[in-house]
Amino acid sequence: MLGGVTAASPVPYHATAVRPSWPALPAALRAAVAARLGGPVVSARSAGAGFTRGFAAVLATADGARAFVKAADLAHQRHLADWYHREAAVLAWLPAGLAVPRPRWALAEAGWYAVGLDAVDGRTPRLPWAPAELAAVLDGYAEVAAALATPPAGLVALRPPHLADLAREDILRWGDVAAGHEPVPQLPPWAARRLPDLAALEARLPAYAAPASGLIHGDLRVDNVLLDPAGRAWFCDWTWLCHGPPWFDLVTLLLTGRTAGPDADVAFATHPAAAGAPPDALDVTLAALAGYFLTSAPAGPSTASPHIRSHQRFSGEQALGWLAARRGWT
Repeated sequence: MLGGVTAASPVPYHATAVRPSWPALPAALRAAVAARLGGPVVSARSAGAGFTRGFAAVLATADGARAFVKAADLAHQRHLADWYHREAAVLAWLPAGLAVPRPRWALAEAGWYAVGLDAVDGRTPRLPWAPAELAAVLDGYAEVAAALATPPAGLVALRPPHLADLAREDILRWGDVAAGHEPVPQLPPWAARRLPDLAALEARLPAYAAPASGLIHGDLRVDNVLLDPAGRAWFCDWTWLCHGPPWFDLVTLLLTGRTAGPDADVAFATHPAAAGAPPDALDVTLAALAGYFLTSAPAGPSTASPHIRSHQRFSGEQALGWLAARRGWT
């Protein structure tokens, strides 16, 4: 636990996904995948974590060959196919030695696109954070952040976006809410009174992120982490790689399991990824994330997982609660 404060999540992060089964895929696609694996598939363990409806499962043959396969219908899930293609390109260029799955192959068959990645034998960390698991994940991310501080030329050549631009284009929401350009989300009374403060805080994020030349994961949540039997943390789902400061990833990672607490503050402040961060970088990021998630949550049913809105509401409340505790807002 962090700081003795526990927030119960309504989102089962190990079981958020709604995916097609292996038998539901086109026969020609299954045959093509089996050929890449070297034999018929005898078991398919679907990935429970995640918020898309794409196929994702660890496939195994009778001879013991295994791969984690993602697949999407090119006609109806083109965005997912593009994401899987992007992720495979990123994974191919991530520095050697990092605990990330590596791409093996890609194919298009029967109107579907599929990628095969290394199969990681792991599970989603438990929430609220168990101290040993949190320590393993934070140690693992320290390695990732250090390796991406000076990114390989191959990754830079993929032209990843910059967090500063993403913030201005999509993440920052409180300014529009305060100006009446976007509906006020469901908020406690004290938060509604703090709209100008929230807008002022989040507005600093682009300038704080702009100097960063390194790369970050960009979507580092608990469901994008796996712990293997040895306790090592593996970092998955690299579609949203972007230029930015590693302390942003650190906030999104810590956010999932906590509302507030002094240990969460310490975990941020003492992590190598937070070295050199502006003094209020944590508050600025929490304000931005609270606005992004809380204004997204009321959007109604999604074509993605039915759990996505609950995740957004929970994450927004986590961010807002943590920020309020740090600022003494009531």
